[in-house]
Amino acid sequence: MGLNKLIKQCAKNDQRAQKEIYQLFAGKLYSICLKYSKNKQEAQDNFQDGFITIFNKIGQFNFEGSFEGWLKRIMVNTVLLKYRKKPVLNIVTEEIPDEVIVDIDDDEISLDFLLNLIQELPDRYRMVFNLYVLDGYSHKEISEMMQIAEGTSKSNLARARAILKQKIEIHQNGLQSV
Repeated sequence: MGLNKLIKQCAKNDQRAQKEIYQLFAGKLYSICLKYSKNKQEAQDNFQDGFITIFNKIGQFNFEGSFEGWLKRIMVNTVLLKYRKKPVLNIVTEEIPDEVIVDIDDDEISLDFLLNLIQELPDRYRMVFNLYVLDGYSHKEISEMMQIAEGTSKSNLARARAILKQKIEIHQNGLQSV
């Protein structure tokens, strides 16, 4: 069955079509949830909630643009919606630190290690870092998506990079002294 037909069948609540859509896109969509979540449990919760939203809204897909892009956008928005519902008590200034350059020795640092470091970032820093660095959104788009000021987005990105730089340097110095 072709993708367009699968989408139309999903809109009619056809469980076989839903299962096929799930199997086709689960890996990519779960990796998005992992990227934006603190840990695997939160990622699994976001993934499940995202797929519920996808199947509830699949009838709204208008076959313009990429279906995969539409799915990814729903997953990101699912995570951001949950994040926005959390109370935020930390006050962040609009002062933007200088651009932080992170020097990484590819031989000593694995992708898994970097992803773990990103997951350890505070929620807002992790979200902004992923949206800007990994997904290519502008600070203006991030400010709209997260309902924060554009300057706050820039500041959060700089702080995220500074934290990552510090943790990478500690890791690299620890390896060099071994």
